[in-house]
Amino acid sequence: MMMMDLNFEFELGLAADILIQETCKVKKGETVMITADTESDMRLVIATARAVFAAGGKPLVMWTSSPLGPGRMVDDWLPSESILAAALKADAWVEFNRQYFLYSDTYQRAVDGNPKLRFLGLPGTTADVFVRLYARVDQRLLGDFVEAIAERTRKAKHVRMTTELGQDIEFDNDPDNPVRAETGYWDKPGTAMLNGQIAWTPVLDSINGTLVFDGSLVPQIGVLNEPVKVKVKNGVIESVDGGNAGKIWHDSLKSFDHPQMLRPAHVCYGFHPGAVLGGQNGEDERVWGCTEWGFGAIGAFLMPKCGGVSAPSHTDGITLNTSVYLDGVQITDNGKVIDPELAQLAAKLGK
Repeated sequence: MMMMDLNFEFELGLAADILIQETCKVKKGETVMITADTESDMRLVIATARAVFAAGGKPLVMWTSSPLGPGRMVDDWLPSESILAAALKADAWVEFNRQYFLYSDTYQRAVDGNPKLRFLGLPGTTADVFVRLYARVDQRLLGDFVEAIAERTRKAKHVRMTTELGQDIEFDNDPDNPVRAETGYWDKPGTAMLNGQIAWTPVLDSINGTLVFDGSLVPQIGVLNEPVKVKVKNGVIESVDGGNAGKIWHDSLKSFDHPQMLRPAHVCYGFHPGAVLGGQNGEDERVWGCTEWGFGAIGAFLMPKCGGVSAPSHTDGITLNTSVYLDGVQITDNGKVIDPELAQLAAKLGK
C-alpha cells in the first residue's frame, strides 16, 4: 500500500491560510485562479485551493503541461487563450508554475486587461519551502524590514555591491523605476512577489563591473558547485567565466539570439530569515544577505514608464553574502546588516 506524503501536513494548512487570509485577504465570493504545471507541487496547490474555499472564495485550479522555459516561452506551449480568458475575470491569480507566466504575453495581457487582478508569483514553490517562508515567520514584521530597506535604497543615487569572491559591480538608480518592497501582501490590484525581497531596475547602461554568482543560476543550472564570474560593461555581458556551468548558462542566453538576453533586467536584495539555498528560485532569491540579478525580459511593473522590455525568456543568478554601499555608505557587510536602524529591525527577525 502506497503511503500518502504527509510531510508538514499540518504546517502546510497554516501556511496556506496565511497566504489566503492574511496576505491576500480573500473575500467571500471572490474567484482565485491557481495555476500549476506538471513540475509543480500539487500538495501546495490543493492546500491553497482548500484555504480559498474555507475563506468563502471560489478556487479555480488550472493544471497544465510544463513548457521548456519561463516567460514568453510558455505562450505558444500552453492553452494560453483559455488561461487568459479566466484571468481576465478572476479577482486574484497565484502561480505555482515552475515555468512561470511572469514576463509572458499571457501574463501581461491579463494584468493590462483586468485592472482588479491581484497577481502573486510563487513559481516552483514546494510544500517545505512554503512552510519555511510562510508558516514560520511573522509576515508583517518581515514586511516592515523590507519596506525600511527599500526606502533607504530609493534615496540612493549610486549603488555598489561587492563580495569576498571578487564581485564588484556598481550602477546608478533610475528615478523613473520603482524600488519595490516585496512584502508578499497581495490584497490590492497589481503584481506582487513573495515576502523578503527588494527589487528594482537601475539605469541599465550604467551597470559596470564583475558579478560573481556563487548561489544558483535558474532555470539553466540550479545550485552552483563553483562560482560563475560575469563581466558587465555599460549594461551588457562582456564575458562569462565559470567552468561548465558558466558555459551552459552563457550558451543558453546566446541561443535566444536576442540582445536583451545578454543584458541585466533587475537587481534584488534577499532578506528572508527562513530562506535556505536549494535551487528553488523564489527561495534562493531571499536567502538573507544575498543579491540577485535577472537577465532578459523586464516586466512593466519594474519599468512602468516605458512598459517594460520584451525578451524571449528570463534567468536569475544569486550572489551570497553581499556587501552593499548606498552613495558610499555601507549598509551590509558580507550579508550582515550593519546600518544601525536596519539592524534593529533585523534583530527582531533573529538576524
